[in-house]
Amino acid sequence: MTKTITLAQGNGGAENAELISNIFYKHFKNETLAKSEDAAIIEGGRLAFTTDSFTVSPIFFDGGDIGKLSICGTCNDLAMMGAKPAYMTCAVIVEEGFSVADLETIVLSMKKELEINGAQIVCGDTKVVPRGSVDKIFINTTGIGIVQKEGISSNCVSEADVIIVSDQIGRHGATIFAAREGMRFSSALQSDCASLWPLVEKLLDEGIAITAMRDATRGGVAAVLNEWAKQSNVCIEVNDESLPVSDEVRGICEILGFEAYTLANEGTFILAVKSEDAQRTIDILHRFEEARHAAIIAQVTHQYDGRVVLLNGWGSKRFMDLPTGELLPRIC
Repeated sequence: MTKTITLAQGNGGAENAELISNIFYKHFKNETLAKSEDAAIIEGGRLAFTTDSFTVSPIFFDGGDIGKLSICGTCNDLAMMGAKPAYMTCAVIVEEGFSVADLETIVLSMKKELEINGAQIVCGDTKVVPRGSVDKIFINTTGIGIVQKEGISSNCVSEADVIIVSDQIGRHGATIFAAREGMRFSSALQSDCASLWPLVEKLLDEGIAITAMRDATRGGVAAVLNEWAKQSNVCIEVNDESLPVSDEVRGICEILGFEAYTLANEGTFILAVKSEDAQRTIDILHRFEEARHAAIIAQVTHQYDGRVVLLNGWGSKRFMDLPTGELLPRIC
């Protein structure tokens, strides 16, 4: 552990995992927290409970804004546990001098996503701080969801499962980076920020045998798969050529030396489903615009338990490790 906090410790990679384990898990340790799920399952499995804070920069970006992100992020965490979003809190820290018109635009974005999820804000808090104390606006949202299917857990992935990604990866991280650097494209690159409950609800209604789900936010696909491999003590073997990556994201990665599977997503999720339900899952997801590039990306084995292996078209393999270093801070 470093003696002072670094930006790398907030990026969803190895440093972030170390910070959480050595400081927060160490002192807050309990059975529910130890499961390391997107949301805590409480009240005998009836409710899912989660919280998240949003500090994205810039606060307006192609495909969304900090308001849309704050509702999508928290509702998606509930959806990943098979829970229908129901009740939310909203705490806003806003800087003196912030535009009232921009604040209303952000709130209207939140309202739209609440309607998509069928959720409502039931309490909140607002703080105004002196100019320079925060970067424009920070938002915290907490959510409670009603569990529709029990037993979904990243601790239960097995060789009976295949791994599916719901859409092209890395678009949110690439969009935020491009916006910060003033990069302009003639393409339609934009964040994948979206509410995932409608997709999950349809999968549940169709009786898909879902083992685990996780939205691939900070640290991207690499972070999710490494967490699952360790939690379930399995090896996840990823087919590099099956990872859906847009030309725009691929281009940014080639220019800057990034890997698309480490870039953040805000409307793309990973599923572990029973192999017999894999194709039906893909068919259902393809009905949604937000999942038109859904694909099977990996198999579960016991070749290297606790590790993720990346296989390429030439037959070689290498480990897909947790991202390290200061990749893209403040992407959510």
